Amino acid sequence: MRGIVHPFTKAHYELDDDGNIRVTKDGQWGVFATNGRHLHGEIRECDPQLCGWIGGPQIANHRVSKAPIDRD
Repeated sequence: MRGIVHPFTKAHYELDDDGNIRVTKDGQWGVFATNGRHLHGEIRECDPQLCGWIGGPQIANHRVSKAPIDRD
């Protein structure tokens, strides 16, 4: 799963199989929509901007090629 640790709260944000954001910290968890709306779980607050960043579209970087480039 894709995820990141919040730089201030140290909570772990990750995308679940349903497209929602699962936030875990200190053995507690909460599930949020990508806009930060609480869906269920013990944790009821999150960073909505980080939820949108993790749950948003993943756009490929045009500078990074998946295939090796022949430079000869």
